[in-house]
Amino acid sequence: MADVYITLQNGASFKGKSFGAEGTTLGEIVFTTGMTGYLETLTDPSYYGQIVLQTFPLIGNYGVCRADMESKKSHVKAYVVREWCPSPSNFRCECDIDSFLKAQGIIGVYGVDTRELTKIIREYGVMNARITREPLTVVDAELKGFEITDAVKSVSGGKAEVLDVPKARYTVGLYDFGCKNNIERNLMQRGCKVVRFPYDTTAETALSYKLDGLMLSNGPGDPKENTGVIKEVGKLLGKLPIFGICLGHQLLALASGGNTVKLKYGHRGTNQPVKDLDTGRVYITCQNHGYAVDGSTLPKFAHVSHINVNDKTCEGVVYENKKAFSVQFHPEAAAGPKDSNFLFDKFMDMIAADKAAIAKK
Repeated sequence: MADVYITLQNGASFKGKSFGAEGTTLGEIVFTTGMTGYLETLTDPSYYGQIVLQTFPLIGNYGVCRADMESKKSHVKAYVVREWCPSPSNFRCECDIDSFLKAQGIIGVYGVDTRELTKIIREYGVMNARITREPLTVVDAELKGFEITDAVKSVSGGKAEVLDVPKARYTVGLYDFGCKNNIERNLMQRGCKVVRFPYDTTAETALSYKLDGLMLSNGPGDPKENTGVIKEVGKLLGKLPIFGICLGHQLLALASGGNTVKLKYGHRGTNQPVKDLDTGRVYITCQNHGYAVDGSTLPKFAHVSHINVNDKTCEGVVYENKKAFSVQFHPEAAAGPKDSNFLFDKFMDMIAADKAAIAKK
């Protein structure tokens, strides 16, 4: 395997070995702490434009099972691990991680001191990185100035798609900002016909499908970049039950007049503790985000419902009398944990209550 070099924006350099696709790249380097679920990580569109670093030292031991993919392809810029497993063991395995990365055109790096690299990101914050074949002697302006732009536009688009189920209870719209497939699965398992909308669908078009509820999905990038989407979400708030996840949570806050901020190094992994402020219960959650809602900027009709136990950032919002709530974490989490999956049932109850209230009028 050929030598490759990772150079950080602050000048730190790491030597590793190449696997997966060959080449060079530039992106925002982030770390994720999950012990499992590497295929779900690789196929989560929320990682668009990023070089993903796994803190767990061995990746690929159960191979690649394509049924577990969260989207049709990987959107990461590169994948960095301490060690990858060339001989996976799993009855569902279809190929190894190296073959998958090659097929996806994703550059891989292994043999790196991922612990030290993670510590640098944790202390200095998320930064840009370049992967090259030769050591970099100068940190140039391109490396320093790289920004992820048009993120949602790059992972969403196309036409509205209807996903029907036998004897559907409800029709739920799903705005696709980089949606993970498991959001669809959770809705359909609960008897919902799902209408999957591209990111630029107008509020008027969405409402023309006679929806019973609306999901705002996860997705990549700076939420404030999506000015058109924020405007349309604002038109929909209060019209029907809305449930926002991750980027959808942030866009709902922005559409209500709140603000979002970029975190030092974000929350990524399957072991993030979140506290429900109403009950005091702590849930272990799956997360993948670099921005957070500033709870102090929310309007009077909204309040913070969940916080991150580690840094006290906003993890959930309830919009009083607006038939809407949102969470920063992923209740649809695959490969887990499933602690907060019940929030989809809460959404179903909200839809049922809304339909009952309408029927009484």
